[in-house]
Amino acid sequence: MTPEGKVKANVKRQLDKLGAYHFSPQSGIYGRSGIPDIIGCYKGKFFAIECKAGGNEPTELQLKELQKIHDAGGIAMVISEANVEYEIERKLV
Repeated sequence: MTPEGKVKANVKRQLDKLGAYHFSPQSGIYGRSGIPDIIGCYKGKFFAIECKAGGNEPTELQLKELQKIHDAGGIAMVISEANVEYEIERKLV
């Protein structure tokens, strides 16, 4: 499993524990570029999570998509190994 895959798996485990609805949108040629890795809803709150690992940062396109979600009233997060343990709880709970 890639380092980013480990972050995604950890995020999904935390979301499952909360009982949040979530899914990972299709990427590649059938998906839309820049869409966050995980989309979901928890207690009426729409959220989107971009997962990063190893010091990688979101691309400009990813940041624009996260900003659109934020501007529309959703919760947009960038989660890495450094903040995976507290960011979901801080933003959703």
